[in-house]
Amino acid sequence: MNLTMVLDMAADGPDDRILVGSRNDGLTARELRDAALSGAGLVTDSGATSVIHLAANGPAFPVALFAAATAGVPFVPLNYRLGTGQLRTLVQHHAGALIIADDRHAPLLPPEAAHTYTPRTWLEATASRPMPEQEQITGAEDPAVIIYTSGTTSAPKGVLLRHDNLVSYVIGGAEFASADPDDAALMCVPPYHIAAVSNVLTNIYAGRRLVILDTFSPDRWLKLVCAERVTNAMVVPTMLARLMDEPDSERAVATLRTLAYGGAAMPPRVIEQALRAWPDVGFVNAYGLTETSSTVSVLGPEDHRAAFAAEDPEGRARLHSAGRPIPGVEIEIRCADGRPVAPGMSGRVWVRGAQVSGKYAGVASEAGDGWFDTRDLGRLDTEGFLFVLGREDDTIIRGAENIAPAEIEDVLLRQPGVADAVVVGVPDEEWGQRIEAVVVPVRGTSLDGEELRAEIRRRLRGSKTPDRIAVWDEIPRTATGKVLRRDISTELSR
Repeated sequence: MNLTMVLDMAADGPDDRILVGSRNDGLTARELRDAALSGAGLVTDSGATSVIHLAANGPAFPVALFAAATAGVPFVPLNYRLGTGQLRTLVQHHAGALIIADDRHAPLLPPEAAHTYTPRTWLEATASRPMPEQEQITGAEDPAVIIYTSGTTSAPKGVLLRHDNLVSYVIGGAEFASADPDDAALMCVPPYHIAAVSNVLTNIYAGRRLVILDTFSPDRWLKLVCAERVTNAMVVPTMLARLMDEPDSERAVATLRTLAYGGAAMPPRVIEQALRAWPDVGFVNAYGLTETSSTVSVLGPEDHRAAFAAEDPEGRARLHSAGRPIPGVEIEIRCADGRPVAPGMSGRVWVRGAQVSGKYAGVASEAGDGWFDTRDLGRLDTEGFLFVLGREDDTIIRGAENIAPAEIEDVLLRQPGVADAVVVGVPDEEWGQRIEAVVVPVRGTSLDGEELRAEIRRRLRGSKTPDRIAVWDEIPRTATGKVLRRDISTELSR
């Protein structure tokens, strides 16, 4: 099976409902398939070996994704927020690509790139070109999508996802044609993130209209939810925090039934505030990686409500977990020597399932016996709920002690007046690394770093107390909410 099956099933369905764009002038399932077939013809005629998408989100994105799949070449959405040097290098990695790029990225394209389009000209070309008579036959194990990691701690690395990885995720996570005719999903994550690819695939497979917001702002998001009567949406934690600051937001989300979040740790204050502010919305915490074709564990709406109402500490703590594995996925916590550990013990998170790739373009596979080492630290409780404790790369080594920043951040984020917090290791001649923290105050409040240090010392211990806590206006993050720890550590080292 390959990705074209997802679109074919939707287009051959009993009704030709609009699947992409506004309910008044969007693309129907059959129009989307026609555009993808025409786009595949353009790809094939050009001799392109891949399709690069270097632009903001919009209707051109799903057309390009399915056109590449139909033509039998990889789809490569690039992070247009990367530096000029990094982007130019990534484009050069895919010589011979058909490129869809915003005008502002034209200087990055190689002079020999003859087959280039803007999102507008790509949609015009795929709407006007006759469809080819025969489709390219694409194998299930052929590469479907190459997504480059964010590069927040190292050079970007191309994650290679095969057709069968992505189809496995779609079939396991969505029911075909299950959406009501009026259902609409709002996608506002950038197109170079795995969540954008998975959102396109699962919503089209379910028959749910996909509304795309190219650039997030709380005001635009709420207005679009209201205007398009959005029923399902996905945000990153920083987006939800900003939405909670908007007045009268409950009225704007009257049609919203489900809100998924993920991509980074959710501050306890934010999700608890959201559960109170939007009581009729079902919240879903989705944990996954690019290498796993998106979500591998979920904390569903009923899990949220049960944990929020729980009186016992263990039950309440599950509100801040990543839930339990989805069908078809296994999760183990392993110690340094690779042996599984008992429930409640911490270690590295390993996953296995048909949707798991663990492969990278141009390098050997990193998956063994089907198991993939996420390099995230975590633990499973007695009921199988997964708690993600941060990246192992983020571990602070102070003297001979390994310290997980997430443990200290959790204490900070529970303090009144703390809107955001991050803890990093900073080079130190005596200890190897010292602990420093950055906090952001809730709007209209002030914070005292020494008082926060005293609270950490009381709750944890002296060796886990930051040497310094700085107060900043905001914490630098990627567009998908990941903290730029390396940048923060460098700034604090000055």
